Amino acid sequence: MKPAAFIRIIRPLNAVMAGFAGVLAFVIATGTLLPSVLIIFFMVLLITAAGNVINDYHDAAIDAINRPDRPIPSGEISQKTALVYAILLFLIGNAIGIAFAPLPLIIIAVVNSVLLWGYASHLKVMPLLGNLAVSYLSASIFLFGGALEGWEGVIANLPVAGASFGVILSRELIKDAEDMQGDRVHGARTLPILYGLKSTVLVAVASATLGVIISLFLYFRWGNYYLIGIIPVDIVILYGAFRAFWCRTSEEIKESRSSLFIKVGMFASLLIFLLSAVLFR
Repeated sequence: MKPAAFIRIIRPLNAVMAGFAGVLAFVIATGTLLPSVLIIFFMVLLITAAGNVINDYHDAAIDAINRPDRPIPSGEISQKTALVYAILLFLIGNAIGIAFAPLPLIIIAVVNSVLLWGYASHLKVMPLLGNLAVSYLSASIFLFGGALEGWEGVIANLPVAGASFGVILSRELIKDAEDMQGDRVHGARTLPILYGLKSTVLVAVASATLGVIISLFLYFRWGNYYLIGIIPVDIVILYGAFRAFWCRTSEEIKESRSSLFIKVGMFASLLIFLLSAVLFR
């Protein structure tokens, strides 16, 4: 067992970036930056780290074939030790919340911890439910950031989380459509394999459209300048989604770069949310 494995298995860059995303979510909710955001930073970092470890724990057999260099299959850390480590990280992350955070933040932290474990153990291989879990967990960072201000902060960031959820789900489904051929070879049970490419892309387009519509409601919070910024971004997102809609094969969807357009729109919308929160609060 190598001490460095305890760092590598948590995917430190991913965990730290998630922590900073929680800080940005607080800024979007409040338009300010306070020392108390360190609570969010460390809670998100630790719970994300725990999720990464429990994911490796459940993927140990698959990683032994596909990623033999990962800490568990390489023998740097045992599977049992990884399980104990994941539980410890989950407990510390939630304990910080119980000790220092308001009730809404504690509730979200506990729910997300359970969902991260459930995703790694079961939901990952379930069509659509896995996509929904990933989309919620990604979008819930905005609820997490707002929750430091109590229910008022959660409500303030609810439209941001809703818009993000719709767009993230759209991209997740389109990525499944892109990977359809490879997933079929490996026996995966994704939505496009079970229900067809066209049906999956149709759901993806509907989800992106819903996300865009929700984003427009933030006009009532941030005003005309926000609308001027978000409309071009929403157009890029819808353009990306509809590029996939006209494709007939997974290869055509890859060539359309649909998911790339949506990804660019996601990052641009985050910038618009952040600037609007700071400038128009």
